[in-house]
Amino acid sequence: RDQGVGVYIDGVYLGRQQGLNAALFDVQRIEVLRGPQGTLFGRNTEGGALSIVSREPSGEFEGRVSAGAGNFGSYTGEAHIDLPAFANLAVKLDGVLQNQGDFVANPLTGQSGWGGYNRIGGRVSAKWQPVERLSVLVAYDKARDESTPYYSQLINYNPNGYTVGAYNNAGKLVDANGALCATCIAPLSPLVAIEGSDRMKVADIGVPQQPSVSITEGVSSNIRYELADKIELRSLTAWRTVSTDQWDNSGGAHRSVFVPNGTFGRYSLSALDQRQFSQEIQLVGSIPQVDFVLGGYYFNERVQEEAATPLTNTWNATGTGYTVNDATTWNPAKWSRQRGSYAYAKSYALFGQATYTPAGLDALHLTVGGRYTHDKRNGTLYVVSNRPTDFKFNYNDKRFDPMVTLAFEATQNVNLYAKFATGYRAGGANSRSSTFQSFGAEEVKSYELGAKMDLLDRRVRLNIAGYMMDRTGTQIDFDNVDNIPGSPTLGKHTEETRNAPGTSKIKGLEVDLKVNPAEGLTMGLSYAYTDVKVPNTINPFLSTPTTAVLSKVYTVYTPKNALSGDFDYVLPIGTGGAEVRFHIDASYADPQYSFQSESVRGESSFVVNARLALAEIPMNTNGTKATIALWARNLLDNTYIYRRSDANTVPVDGKYSGILGSYANFNPPRTFGIEGTVSF
Repeated sequence: RDQGVGVYIDGVYLGRQQGLNAALFDVQRIEVLRGPQGTLFGRNTEGGALSIVSREPSGEFEGRVSAGAGNFGSYTGEAHIDLPAFANLAVKLDGVLQNQGDFVANPLTGQSGWGGYNRIGGRVSAKWQPVERLSVLVAYDKARDESTPYYSQLINYNPNGYTVGAYNNAGKLVDANGALCATCIAPLSPLVAIEGSDRMKVADIGVPQQPSVSITEGVSSNIRYELADKIELRSLTAWRTVSTDQWDNSGGAHRSVFVPNGTFGRYSLSALDQRQFSQEIQLVGSIPQVDFVLGGYYFNERVQEEAATPLTNTWNATGTGYTVNDATTWNPAKWSRQRGSYAYAKSYALFGQATYTPAGLDALHLTVGGRYTHDKRNGTLYVVSNRPTDFKFNYNDKRFDPMVTLAFEATQNVNLYAKFATGYRAGGANSRSSTFQSFGAEEVKSYELGAKMDLLDRRVRLNIAGYMMDRTGTQIDFDNVDNIPGSPTLGKHTEETRNAPGTSKIKGLEVDLKVNPAEGLTMGLSYAYTDVKVPNTINPFLSTPTTAVLSKVYTVYTPKNALSGDFDYVLPIGTGGAEVRFHIDASYADPQYSFQSESVRGESSFVVNARLALAEIPMNTNGTKATIALWARNLLDNTYIYRRSDANTVPVDGKYSGILGSYANFNPPRTFGIEGTVSF
């Protein structure tokens, strides 16, 4: 979602696309480019790029079909069919279906639980080659993703030991002597269960919850024409859209205090519509001693969003029961809109890159590139708290980003390199803001040293990279959710983005090892170290017009240490080509921050996945083969908190009435199943 990392499929930038399912695009390979290497991929990105390349139509009748089932009522279906070519035209059909039931059940009859999904999508691509040097690839895809959020549950109550009050007949908090108590906190409803160490299987309070629905759709074309030997002209054109209706009542009574006859159950609703068009031209080629690419890029986007946060339930006077409010309060036609905005973005770019290998010095390669970018953004926040507004923002910036890499082949199988690059993330305005105050661009200078090695007769592959980044204008999101009982904005969520002062320092190390000690056996080990230090930044929710309050900033979902390993073994069976395949992988990550303005972290994670398959079973003499596999994700059923907030554990603006406890989200439980695939 444009968070500093560009995601591309077949060269097309996905923008705000959500719910991407790799199976739908029949992925051939995935490339991960760290740091500002997105220079030659569509839009400029300062965090890197993820490039996904799908399989093109082959022109031969072939394909594979698979189906599977597992726990939580899950089932899957997948088909990839290549049709025979005719009139120089090859066509490929892809389809996918995925369904999984809820992890946490909802006791309210007729309502969805939490953690489930139902996805269905299709894609058709056609490749036309009317003459020898020309190819035209056109594709259309559409997918629907229905899902519910993970449950947010209360993991403690009053962890700081404040005085717990009681409600008098007037609904005011009083202490043990019956005196009004401004520093007392609300008692906990007897219906609310606290489970701090494990994921709930059934929620204690039933609330309205329906699946969020995201529909993505797109058309793209990739035209390639070979102008001369080793020189090709490419045109990449795409139109894409996403519409998302969000329904999120994952907190229930676990994120708001009990008030006699008070409302609770914050239903976070959002309707988003996004449309984008992009056009890229590339000239790619090789001449003696030089490989090069030149190009231009244009991107146009329109986004509109409206949001509301109605409260769906009401307590009785004692907290021993509750009712569900009139459903019209969260009917989109009757929304009391918290906010509504639209925004436009245009991006223009010219870029070029060349790799020079001196004659007679084939081991040395110098790559120099650059990109000129012009970004324009503007928009209007036209509704705040259900009142018409006219808050506008305008952003206009031009810049040039260079890149240089020096690579040296120390031996035939050892490559050493050093790289410098700059990149940036454009500024704009936060759609969750209550004022649409604009923020500036985020810029980065990146330095990297690395080595890529194939050793011991290519049985060992070792890649090492160390990097440093100096980032200025770091974009920081500050959140504020009003949980104060009686407040006119109870349950409302606003978010403001500010640029951090000074320079953020980022450094890291990545090591990737692959070993093939024996025929059929492959083992891997990867380690990543990441350290980020961001200067204290002005917090708009704590500051006043006359006093600026600086807050410490934390980098979210970025573990300091992450370690993973994998083990694959393939054992041939008989003479027909069948084989047993065993795979197991494990990953560990340090605790991670969940919010940029909260010092609390989740828990460390350790997850093991495994798969056992009887593969390539001959079905006939025409090459049809079958595979049957058993799989498990989170094999050991480890449970950990990946997202946590302590925002409701301390007074806000000196008020104790909103104090409740910490809430958290747990990872998915163990899932397992069986899958069958037929390839022909």
